[in-house]
Amino acid sequence: MSTQRSNSHTVSRLTVHIVWLIKYRYSVLEGDIQIYCRTILIQICDSEGVQILKGVVSKDHVHMHIDYRPSQSICELVRSMKGRSSRKLQKEFPELSKKY
Repeated sequence: MSTQRSNSHTVSRLTVHIVWLIKYRYSVLEGDIQIYCRTILIQICDSEGVQILKGVVSKDHVHMHIDYRPSQSICELVRSMKGRSSRKLQKEFPELSKKY
């Protein structure tokens, strides 16, 4: 794996450490939900062309250190990761939608 991304005219290395909390800081990311959340986030990053350098899904928050392209916006990436993962988790585990 190379440490830099190169295009025809540029060479870049853009990384960011993202942390987001679960709403009301509930401890819901445990067991199967935690494993499924991890796989969802990996799928989202693969589809967006984002490399996960490190990542941890804790019981009430998520840490991710990612490498992204210069053409991508951080706010759009975070919005897609949070939105898609929330929708898919609530669809797969209906007991989550009762809490929120």
